[in-house]
Formats: sequence, C-alpha cells, structure tokens
Amino acid sequence: MDGSSNEEEVMGMKKIQILGTGCAKCVKLAENAQEAAKGAGVEFEIEKVTNINDIMNYGVMITPAIAVDGVVKSVGKVLSVEEIKKFL
Repeated sequence: MDGSSNEEEVMGMKKIQILGTGCAKCVKLAENAQEAAKGAGVEFEIEKVTNINDIMNYGVMITPAIAVDGVVKSVGKVLSVEEIKKFL
C-alpha cells in the first residue's frame, strides 16, 4: 500500500471512541485499543470523548468505556488488547 486512501479503505475504517475524562485508566484503554487495532491489521481512528455530556449521550455513566463505530462495547473497566481485538 502506498499510504493513499481510496473510498474502499475509508469505508472499512473503524472509529474507536474512548469515553472518559482522561484518567489513567482511560489513557491505558486508549493505548490498548490502539495496540489491538494495529495487531488485528484494522484501519482505525481513535477519538477521545472527554466531555461528560457527550459521554452520557452514549448512555455511559461509568468510565472508562469503549465504543466502536458508535456502539458501546464495554463500560467501567480497562479491557486487554486481546479482549478489544474480539470486537474489532
């Protein structure tokens, strides 16, 4: 691959949202998510959602949480790299 993107690559890209205020657990979850996506060979973008109102709009009351393409996958714990790979 030459690094250029085409429509097919963009359509296959996963958007991973880390929901949390920036605490140590949120940072670790973001690191694990990035490692999992790279390890799974998935094209991805990580978005850190830190605004409490935006987090609550996902229905999340306990952080950290992770969502993939807008669907919450886990709340209240730091998932391992292997756990995250299962839903990418």
